[in-house]
Amino acid sequence: MVLKQQADVESNPLTLESVPTPEPGRGEVRVRVLCCGVCHTDLHIVVGELNPPHMPVIAGHQVVGIVDAVGAGCTLVARGDRVGMAWLHRTCNTCRYCRQGLENLCEKAAFTGFDVPGGFAEYTLAPEDFVYPIPDTFENHEAAPLLCSGIIGYRCLRLCGAAEGDTLGLYGFGAAAHIAIQIARHRGMEVYVFTRSEAHRQMAKRLGAAWAGSAGDTPPGPCQGSIIFAPAGSLVPRALEQLDKGGTLALGGIYMSPIPEMDYTRHLYDEKTLRSVTASTRQDGHELLQVAAEIPVRTETQRFTLEQANEALALLQASKINGEAVLEITKS
Repeated sequence: MVLKQQADVESNPLTLESVPTPEPGRGEVRVRVLCCGVCHTDLHIVVGELNPPHMPVIAGHQVVGIVDAVGAGCTLVARGDRVGMAWLHRTCNTCRYCRQGLENLCEKAAFTGFDVPGGFAEYTLAPEDFVYPIPDTFENHEAAPLLCSGIIGYRCLRLCGAAEGDTLGLYGFGAAAHIAIQIARHRGMEVYVFTRSEAHRQMAKRLGAAWAGSAGDTPPGPCQGSIIFAPAGSLVPRALEQLDKGGTLALGGIYMSPIPEMDYTRHLYDEKTLRSVTASTRQDGHELLQVAAEIPVRTETQRFTLEQANEALALLQASKINGEAVLEITKS
């Protein structure tokens, strides 16, 4: 499904086309895509809130598939392996960020479904050291949400600093939050969920939330750490008001609408921390998949065919997906 021109999702901007089957270069593998999750980042790309470096583009970066061809020099992955691909496609391995273990900030990073063709297709390519073995615990459609929603949720949890016995606030309850809450509850945190959708509030309570309401509601108490997954800058001052002294608010989106003016004493005083979360590292991905298999995390998905990608994006935009939309592309 190819995006030639950014437009509202109601106009069905993705079109089904035949493109040449890619051939792996040195150190690359070709993945026959079984399914691909549909992420808010894909939506931001399609509607023009994020601008890829070139058009047309094939979106999709939560890929589960089978390696069906390997390029010269590959030693880590073999034909027939089931693997996952995530947002981080490759890094330079030499800049100061890569050397410091912050490859998510690499100055020359490339991203799946943005800089290079992604998983809204039958075949795609990846460097062999940027794919992940998928634990046998998960079916294909169950694993797809873990490869972005899961990984970014895991990094947000770590960077917001919430620990056992703390209260965690989650703003927005889509794909990332429905995974993060399972890890948080497993680690002994109490969770408050803020979301505009009544269906999402009920889902949050079913997954163990101690309280669920809207962003304008007052929760039972302060949060020691919070995460905003919704791309709404207006939530930032509200979330900071509900944050405990010394707490951290992590912003988990790649895009956010403008943040309103804040009052220093009301929103930031008492050593509160406001930080963004930018992509993730391969270490985050490997750790998340291990943790998810141990718990085990149960992802909730709504499945669509590749041809229904526009429909899936429209439902995501309308907050009518419980869990995550997943495109099923080829059978295993």
